[in-house]
Amino acid sequence: MPKILRIINRFNLGGPAYSTAYLTKYLSDDFEIRMIGGQKDDFEESSEFILTEMGIEYTILESMRRKISFKYDRAAYKEIKNIIKEFKPDIVHTHAAKAGAIGRLAAYKMNVPVIVHTFHGHVFHSYFGFLKTKFFIFLERYLAKKTSQIITLSEQQNHEICGIHKICAKEKTSIVPNGIGLDYFKKDKVAKRKLFRQEWGIPENTIAIGIVGRVVPIKDHSFFLKTFKETKLATNRKIKGVIIGDGDQMEFAINEAKR
Repeated sequence: MPKILRIINRFNLGGPAYSTAYLTKYLSDDFEIRMIGGQKDDFEESSEFILTEMGIEYTILESMRRKISFKYDRAAYKEIKNIIKEFKPDIVHTHAAKAGAIGRLAAYKMNVPVIVHTFHGHVFHSYFGFLKTKFFIFLERYLAKKTSQIITLSEQQNHEICGIHKICAKEKTSIVPNGIGLDYFKKDKVAKRKLFRQEWGIPENTIAIGIVGRVVPIKDHSFFLKTFKETKLATNRKIKGVIIGDGDQMEFAINEAKR
């Protein structure tokens, strides 16, 4: 039975954790899959309950952390190499930037036959300054040469990866949109909508506009708040904005909302 080692940045409550969990659970039974990932940040919620509910076995690497650290990143690289040596995967599939860098380097060093990487976003704008961004573009180009196949989530992202930033040739990529489980949202949706409005004091005649996601710079909550204020000024209808999520810019978002 072919083996897949799936590596994600960290087991925090976010898009990559959900999508990789679904991908792992519903992939063909013809594969043996092992899932590993790093530590969540202190301010983040854990996604471990998702994996537990789905019956997915996983391993947390204490050494793989969100921030760049020569000490911890080197330790994570060694730890992943040891896991590869013991598990002997036919495929290593990495997800997002940190896991993609350390995981692919380790897989290449250990001569894994197939190395796949999924971009769940990228760090080529809105994260770092000019020099650091240039370094990450150079690094991703280097890593792409050691990757069998690169997966992007949309046409736009594929254009950014291949056309704008020249990470790799388009022929080396596949576009595979994230699958979203809609059953939860379809079931009792009228009752759930009513309960949400009751809990947050939103009358039925009030329009509710929300944003769901990590409260971090790349999600651009400032744009949401700016657009919300402009919308309120442009109509006589009652409107209420809702921010759902958490992150290191939560206090900033709250202060912006009060202005």
